[in-house]
Amino acid sequence: MFISYIIPPLVGAAIGYITNDIAIRMLFRPHEAKYLFGKRLPFTPGIIPKEKGRLAASIGTTISANLMNQEVLEKHLLSKEMTDKIDEALDRFIHKQKHNDESLRELLSHYLSAQEIDDIAHSSADDLSDLIYKKLATSEVGNDIAHLAVAHVMEKMQHFGSGIGDRLADEGIGHGGGIGDMISRGIDRLFGRSGTRFTSQFINSLADPVEKLLAKNINEMLQKNSREIVGNLISTEADNLLSCRVSHLLEDKDDDLLRAKQSIFSMYEKIIREQLPKILRAVDISKVVESRINEMDMNEVEKIIFEVIDKELKAIVWFGALLGFIIGWMNLLTR
Repeated sequence: MFISYIIPPLVGAAIGYITNDIAIRMLFRPHEAKYLFGKRLPFTPGIIPKEKGRLAASIGTTISANLMNQEVLEKHLLSKEMTDKIDEALDRFIHKQKHNDESLRELLSHYLSAQEIDDIAHSSADDLSDLIYKKLATSEVGNDIAHLAVAHVMEKMQHFGSGIGDRLADEGIGHGGGIGDMISRGIDRLFGRSGTRFTSQFINSLADPVEKLLAKNINEMLQKNSREIVGNLISTEADNLLSCRVSHLLEDKDDDLLRAKQSIFSMYEKIIREQLPKILRAVDISKVVESRINEMDMNEVEKIIFEVIDKELKAIVWFGALLGFIIGWMNLLTR
């Protein structure tokens, strides 16, 4: 008698468990259509394999429109949590490099090949050399150099006459009279008050043509030789820079490093705000997701889904058992 009250609920529970388990498995299996006497068997392939293309398109559209759209990505990428992570990563990198005894070339070798480093160094040196050469060849640098040189010589010559007699006397040429004394008095008369004015005018009359001649020669020299001179200098300095220790290059550069960090953050924010829409349009996330799902084997798709919602699917199976158990009891009560 007792068994008659137990068996119906247990049978109902078993039926509920098995039917729900079969129903869930039929979502994925069989992966391909099955045929009997040339007729396709119903419910083959499973619902998900049969509708894989449509589901892939729907999932791609949903992800693109709601999960990875511009607003969501921009909010996440510019959030305080993300910027704090970037700030911490930059601080760790800077701290590490400030104590890094590697040369700049050795540091770059972690990210680039030796050939790439040399190519970048030579290319940068060539570009900088060409830029400086063009500036030197087309500018009037020679004029500035000539003007400074002539001005310096004129200043020295202005003081030459006034003290030459004293310097001769100091060296003993005019001491005690005689020819030396006579030369000293003659020079004093020549470069005295009236002579000084004449000397100054004579020197000034020479300054302008000398400056023009000197400027012309310097400019010609720069046009002919500055490429080689600048190129060799920059090439040498580029090699020296690559040989310097990273810690030495960053020594006493805290203010520069702080400005560099601020520039990186500004550049990052600008890229996210201005370039993210273009990136999303170019990438087309919905198509990427759809294409990826369609490329996946059904075994892989099934495995991924079960990994994500395995607990929930099992709960559905056990809920079927519970529901069958309850229905079995209800059948007993209605007898």
